[in-house]
Amino acid sequence: MIKLGIIEDDVMIRTSLVDYFNSEVGFEVLLAAGSVEAFMLDWEDQLYFDIILSDIGLPGASGIEGLSFIKKRAPKCQIMMLSVYNDTGRIFQALCAGAAGYVSKQTAFVKIKEALNSIYNGGAFMSPDIAKKITDYFNPAYISKIKDPLTQREQQVLHAIEEGLTNKMIAERLYISLETVKTHIKKIYQKLEVNNRLDIVRRKYR
Repeated sequence: MIKLGIIEDDVMIRTSLVDYFNSEVGFEVLLAAGSVEAFMLDWEDQLYFDIILSDIGLPGASGIEGLSFIKKRAPKCQIMMLSVYNDTGRIFQALCAGAAGYVSKQTAFVKIKEALNSIYNGGAFMSPDIAKKITDYFNPAYISKIKDPLTQREQQVLHAIEEGLTNKMIAERLYISLETVKTHIKKIYQKLEVNNRLDIVRRKYR
């Protein structure tokens, strides 16, 4: 029996999820709330969750911020993010913060159930559209043309630059120092043979 918690601010979606999983064999929803704060407040000591399904865009603390609260309270509890957001920034923030899966809200409930079963059995899960974004992120076509390949971290920094993030924002996203960001950018410029951020964007769309 998978003991499930749900954090979703949309009442209709939350109710639908609760009704669906309580009607499915092998699942039991122990607690559902509309915010991280409400969920943590109502989380009684005797409640043990195998998995918590959480939205990202929530009132108060975001679902990503909620990951740290949940992990601190129950380190073995797995968290799967359910969100309308599918940009790589939020995906990586969630995964780096400890999420075991990430599915879009367009995902059918039966597929969400499959994802939860996968996570419960020790796996991880991303819906196909999210997985494609991850693949595209690490394997952009134009990267293959670089004589001196970028490291994985340099690719992350490069992608952030393409999104228009400032050095400070990149540092916060990747949990690295500002100086480290500057060092990565310097190496990226050298490898791509460019002089500034605008040249990077131009190079991508040649």
